[in-house]
This record gives sequence, C-alpha cells and structure tokens, in this order.
Amino acid sequence: MRKISIIGCGWLGFPLSENLKKSYTVECFSRETTKDDSVFWQADTLIISINTKDNYLNTLQKISTLTKASTSIILMSSTSVYREFDKEIDEDVLITQVGKQKEAEDLVQNLRNKVLILRLGGLMGEDRISGKWKSVSTFTDGPVNYIHKDDVIGIVKHLIQKNITQGLYNLVAPKHPLRSEVHAKNCKKFGLQLGSFEGETSRLVKSTKLKDYEFIYPNPLDFWA
Repeated sequence: MRKISIIGCGWLGFPLSENLKKSYTVECFSRETTKDDSVFWQADTLIISINTKDNYLNTLQKISTLTKASTSIILMSSTSVYREFDKEIDEDVLITQVGKQKEAEDLVQNLRNKVLILRLGGLMGEDRISGKWKSVSTFTDGPVNYIHKDDVIGIVKHLIQKNITQGLYNLVAPKHPLRSEVHAKNCKKFGLQLGSFEGETSRLVKSTKLKDYEFIYPNPLDFWA
C-alpha cells in the first residue's frame, strides 16, 4: 500500500490525513518522535503543508535532503505568488516579483525531480468565514479567489490517485463572486458586523489545469451553506 507522510497536520493537514487514511498508509510528522533517520522520510509521497514563517527555506531544504530520492513531494503553496497582477491569470503567467513563497517553490523544484506545486487560494470553510474580521474592518472589493478546505482535500486525493507527481496547479474555486457579496451574505447568516470597502482589484486566478475534477463547493457564496 502506498505510504504518505504529511508535514503540517493542522487545520488542513489533519483532516487531509484522516481522509487519505481511508485508502493509504498515512503518518503525520511529530516534533517529538520523528527523527532524521525515521521511516517517515521513506514515504512514497510527502505532503508539505506548513507556513512560511521562521526558517521556511532552510526547513524545505532539509526536508528535501532527508526524503528518499524516489519520493514524490507535494508542496502546498499559495496564490499570493501572483501579488503583482491585477487581471485574470492562470498557471502559465510569468512571475517577475519573486517573494518567499515563489523562492520556496523554485528551491524544492531545483532539489527534486518529482515535485507537485499546489497554489492554494484563500482557504475557507467551517470556522474560517470570509467577513468574520478580527482587526481589519476595511476591505478592497473585487472577485474572490477562494477554495474550500474539502475541495483541497478532494483535489490532493484526486491527483494522488491519478499518480500525478509533477507540475503546477492553482487550487481556486471556479466561481469568483465579489468580496462584498460574500461578506454581506455571511454577515447576514452569522449575525456579523459588515465591514466597509474602499477601492477595487481585478485579480482573478483560474484553475485551468483541474479539468477533470468536480468541485464540491464551486461557488464561495455557498461555502457556509
């Protein structure tokens, strides 16, 4: 049976691991018990789902070194790599303003052959509610580039089942309602205070390579239905 190891078993990684366990042998990284010589690093597939804080690039380099050569790596990246654009874009657009997330992608791809980059849109669902703001109450309006957690899990499993081990995919729901529309609907549903909107953006990220995956939540207006 295929063995899958996951680094970053938090809000996304834990339910992903629970879902994958239905079909594969899955192990989550543990700071306490996972050592450099652990069988954890001998997985067929290694999923990296950690944030870019602290020594992110050094951590990725060490991970790539510890993992056996035949392991395929899935790196959870972000559509934040497209920050320079204010238009409709897809996976083929040329990025010229390289930030830490793009550096991380390039690093892993230069170190390994079988690397699958997944650029996640705004990760939503359950307790992550668009419009439920903590400190920011003024927003820029424009089309949202969101993805529901359940679809991220579904897409990862779909790609593993199809044995896709290389490439780059945007993970964004196919519908792009305005942020003001999503916030207004959620504030009404959950009894939240509606923030204000100043200015507009036009960045719209397309998931053009996910042609044979059927989204569970294609429209962010229905993420919390």
